[in-house]
Amino acid sequence: MPEHTIDPLLPLAFIGGGNMAHAIVGALVRVGHVAHHITVVDPNDDARLRLQQRWGVTTLAEPGPALRRAALVVWAIKPQQFREAAQAAAPYLGDALHLSVAAGIRCASIAAWSGSARIVRAMPNTPALVGQGMTGLYATPSVSGDDRRLAEAVVALTGEYLWVDDEALLDAVTALSGSGPAYVFYLLEAMRDAGVALGLSAEQALRLATATFAGAARLARDAGEPPETLRERVTSKGGTTAAALEVLHAHDVRGAFVQALQAAQRRAAELADAFGR
Repeated sequence: MPEHTIDPLLPLAFIGGGNMAHAIVGALVRVGHVAHHITVVDPNDDARLRLQQRWGVTTLAEPGPALRRAALVVWAIKPQQFREAAQAAAPYLGDALHLSVAAGIRCASIAAWSGSARIVRAMPNTPALVGQGMTGLYATPSVSGDDRRLAEAVVALTGEYLWVDDEALLDAVTALSGSGPAYVFYLLEAMRDAGVALGLSAEQALRLATATFAGAARLARDAGEPPETLRERVTSKGGTTAAALEVLHAHDVRGAFVQALQAAQRRAAELADAFGR
């Protein structure tokens, strides 16, 4: 994946000062971005104080003329608040590139509310909070190559990214990686509880499960082989792994996962329809 740098003096603005904004702002400051060139708008006093004290950035309770100098505006706001926030900020946004990490708000809605067609829509996931995220990206036709590189540079601070060429595919990204950490946590819960039933302590079982997930994911990423091959390699005929997989096959766990992701994709589209009105 290409590496890009950000001019440390580039004026940046964040609409919303929650966890995702905090993660990106913190990553920017750690790599040398000048804090007072970052402005965060959030009506919540605690959120603003937290950002000021931790990172030294400029904060505003509401949009104002200071936003006009921003070259990039990052929308890190709850979907149900997006329309009101965008309409309030629109008079001050100038010619900025817009990067939205708000789930379910389509580019057409962002353009209508903000008055800009230069939009990159991102679908991150919660591991971005620890620099291990996976983000899906989509750009409108008005986004230039330089715009794309700037968006990549910002998103790369939180982990990996993947471009899609059809905005509708972000609903699939939401279903797979956006909601994906919850599936992993669900399986970790199940493995922990199974370990306890087998006689381990909850702490022992969870440590074994989390380390196994981390190691298997790293192996799958680095091995250069499909997961089917890796699975077959640790599944001896008549062995313990085969016995476990037979139970999973009998309960059609694979089919249940497909249905789960289809349900998440449908819900993502429904929420986009609802929030974009």
